[in-house]
Amino acid sequence: MKVVIFGSTGTVGKHLIEQSLEKGHEVLAFCRQAEKLEMFKNSNLKIQEGDVFNPEDVSAAVQDQDVVIVALGSGKSRKSVVRSQGTKNIITAMKNNGVNRLICQSTLGTYESNENLNFFWKYIMFGWYLKQIFLDHELQERYVQNSGLDWTIVRPGAFTDGEKTELYRHGFGANAKSLKLKISRADVADFVLKQVTDTNYLHKTPGLSY
Repeated sequence: MKVVIFGSTGTVGKHLIEQSLEKGHEVLAFCRQAEKLEMFKNSNLKIQEGDVFNPEDVSAAVQDQDVVIVALGSGKSRKSVVRSQGTKNIITAMKNNGVNRLICQSTLGTYESNENLNFFWKYIMFGWYLKQIFLDHELQERYVQNSGLDWTIVRPGAFTDGEKTELYRHGFGANAKSLKLKISRADVADFVLKQVTDTNYLHKTPGLSY
């Protein structure tokens, strides 16, 4: 498969690159600074520098791809709109280039999955401290769900630096109990990449947690 990864220099993005290459995919990593990916040496990896806010850059990256993976982060800003506006540009580019498969990493807590959160995440983190980032996630999801593309939105819990275990819960309902609300970045990448060839979660929003 030919896969383009947006957010490739992020903490999840690097796992996506590594695991995509292990699976034999042809990977195009879209990023602002190519030197951040200099640790990867693989003939199946291409790196394209660009700005997700620039429609021409995004279109060039999407062209001729089989699958688009969005793992955009907000950087150090709690007022960033890169997820929503970047994803909006990606969706437009996909439509213009005839690319249909979109896998978007969001967060557990958006919309109906808000019921999965505990008091700390629901009211302190997403309700106050990270409120603008949370709202940008929800806007991003709205763009994806209204895109008309073959989309899957993955909603992971809080990231950890653990190993890839593949021993996680996914696709649970809003009333699911005993969730740890945590998931390693490596396991997030594992689940996202399973969606490249699996359509069980097509047009669905699976949660992800231990």
